Amino acid sequence: MKKLKKVLLIILLLIAIIAVSGYGYMLTTKPEYEGEVALKNIAKETTVYFDDYGVPHIYAASQKDAMVALGYVHAQDRLWQMELLRRIAPGRLSELFGTKALKNDAFFAGIGIEENSEKALAKLDKNSETYILAMAYVDGINQYMEEGKTPIEFQLLGVKKEKFTLKDVYNIFGYMSFSFAMAQKTDPLLTDIRDKFGMQYLNDFGIDGSLGTEQLKSYKGKSNDYAQISKSIASLLDNSPVPAFIGSNSWVIGASKTKNGKVIFANDPHIGFSQPCTWYEAHITTPDYEMYGYYLAGTPFPLLGHNRNYAYGLTMFENDDLDLFQEEENPVNSNQYKTVDGYKNYILRQKIIKVKDSASVTLNIKESIHGPIMNGLLNTLNTKKPVAMSWIYTQQKNQILEAVHSLSHSKSLEDFPKAISLIAAPGLNIMYGDAKNNIAWITSGKLYKLDKSVNGNLILNGANGIDDKKEFLDFSKNPSAINPPWNYVYSSNNQPEPIDGYLYPGYYLPKDRAQRIDGLLKPKNNWTSADVQGMINDNTSSTAEKITKNWLSVLSNTASANEQKAMQLLKDWKATNGLKDVAPTIFNKWIYFYLRDTFKDELGEEDFNALLATHIMKQVVASQSENPNSPWWDDLKTKNHKETRAEILNKSFQEAIASLEKQLGNDPNTWTWNRVHTLEHQHPIGKIKALQGFFNVGPFEMPGTNEVINNLLFTYSDNEKNEVKGGPSTRRIVDFSDVEKSVSILPTGQSGNPMSVHYSDQAAMYNKGQFRKMKLNKKEIIATSTKLVFKPKK
Repeated sequence: MKKLKKVLLIILLLIAIIAVSGYGYMLTTKPEYEGEVALKNIAKETTVYFDDYGVPHIYAASQKDAMVALGYVHAQDRLWQMELLRRIAPGRLSELFGTKALKNDAFFAGIGIEENSEKALAKLDKNSETYILAMAYVDGINQYMEEGKTPIEFQLLGVKKEKFTLKDVYNIFGYMSFSFAMAQKTDPLLTDIRDKFGMQYLNDFGIDGSLGTEQLKSYKGKSNDYAQISKSIASLLDNSPVPAFIGSNSWVIGASKTKNGKVIFANDPHIGFSQPCTWYEAHITTPDYEMYGYYLAGTPFPLLGHNRNYAYGLTMFENDDLDLFQEEENPVNSNQYKTVDGYKNYILRQKIIKVKDSASVTLNIKESIHGPIMNGLLNTLNTKKPVAMSWIYTQQKNQILEAVHSLSHSKSLEDFPKAISLIAAPGLNIMYGDAKNNIAWITSGKLYKLDKSVNGNLILNGANGIDDKKEFLDFSKNPSAINPPWNYVYSSNNQPEPIDGYLYPGYYLPKDRAQRIDGLLKPKNNWTSADVQGMINDNTSSTAEKITKNWLSVLSNTASANEQKAMQLLKDWKATNGLKDVAPTIFNKWIYFYLRDTFKDELGEEDFNALLATHIMKQVVASQSENPNSPWWDDLKTKNHKETRAEILNKSFQEAIASLEKQLGNDPNTWTWNRVHTLEHQHPIGKIKALQGFFNVGPFEMPGTNEVINNLLFTYSDNEKNEVKGGPSTRRIVDFSDVEKSVSILPTGQSGNPMSVHYSDQAAMYNKGQFRKMKLNKKEIIATSTKLVFKPKK
């Protein structure tokens, strides 16, 4: 017995020693926020102050020195994230994750982002400021990779460090741009519905733009100074270790509508949640330049930013910039396809995908004049008919690096359209406000018209010479509003007004957020920063109350006790989505069963789940559910009976209550929203259960819901938990009446290093809707910061 105790004691001591040693090692991987570091390729000493939330404030003698320092500090906090992002577009995740990432790699390697990056880099002016500063940033990353600490993720996965390149930067922007596109998720599903059931089944989807009732108003003012494709691509983006861009809100309030007579700017881009979070904040000051910016990992110029003179941000335009074409192959030569000029040879490419702990995979890619053939890139695409993907980003001149540099180096409102015009894709709503009281909303993207006989929401004919004719519009036709007389601009991914009578096609989101934003902004003329902080956290739906009232009106009077309680809770509901509200729990469960009972019998399980992931499904709820003549009400599984709207809504309500009773108990008053609406920020390695607690942040109970301003979104399901998948990637408010008091917040923290104090130090504040300063005042910065000095390396 004594020997056994000794053995157990020795084992426990060994475990303790290993644990302490492991923790000790982990501590050595922490970022350095103070001290001195010798850096090559800087001319003069450069000082970086890391404030109380880990934001670096870089003071340098030149922009080039500042960019070297930025690359270094960005890498020490986010090198793992940079590594993931740069590997997606060229199809190199399998080198880290093995065969699990092979589907992702085959797709992205095949669609041509990397080849497009090479072309863009070759055309970039090597004497331009854009190139010089971008290369300085890349140099800073590489110096950290050579001299700095190795992230724990590199050690766990056996990642070998490779020098960062400017092509990596372009590849990151390319992946970001693709994640904006919705056509690949939507067009094949709608084509299947048309082919199986007829066009009448598409009327409820509003593909003619009829659902875009809350449209963005343009104003040209002057300055004051097929379904497998859908399912496969949706799955790839959902399972990617890096989140996709989803939607966004932004509004800029003109001086005449603010209490202090100065512009107030607000922006909260909606992106899938992950850990580390999307944005890295950094403040740069040199004798000739200042910018407080928000950077994607591995990119040198901020996509969001402000200084004392102006602020800019973005939301997703959701315009259609990607078309799918069914090609017609030569029946006697599979390497040729039909065009109006006869058969043409496919362009053939070959790529090798290296796979960890397995043999490399050879990818043979065909390209038509429209783009790469998806068959072979998506292993679930079983049709023998080739489908090509035509995407504006890879077909037009790529000037994304020059554009983002220009946005962050503009001198006035007049400079902004010039910078935005360089962006062929993705389509963005660029929002602007400045200290001279200018406000603007300008859209990016190379817009085009298709023939009147063509519906771009469906898979097109690649051989008839009609479907692929594009009339490109001049940039001056892009929707915009510059200093409009109504004195505010906003965007929430909703449809803009027609362009010369042409309602531009896209995958716009429902009117809910737009209606709420406009309804709050229009009547009020004394806005303050505090008011905007409240508004950006608003949880009230502009449409849920009306939908609920319409649905309740058809419910039968023979309801159970709990059904009656639920009905009363919904009747009393003011469409708020707070933690202790009960009605949103009932409402969202009812929506799921309504959608399932209405659409699943026609679509089947897989296609129904794929449609749930599209914007168009969010659009259809309010309109279809009010239409008693919709063909979708009839359940195809029941014979000799045609279901009605009232039958389906009653059935789905009863199913929703039965589900909630099973999941949450028999007292509806306890079905509070905080019990079901939760968020966990997942790290790619945190998917391993043993490492979940170390790498992941959360879970947390969350307010908000789908399509309110505080858009904490989830996919409708019958799961007990409505797990939040995405939402505001930052909330930032710039008040030009006192720009030094401008505020922001991140979902977790600045650092991607789990040992950093700034890994998750903003999470609690974010969840409560709180903010912190975006500091510009040097004295205040110094008083609350640690100091890291970079000295020129001799």
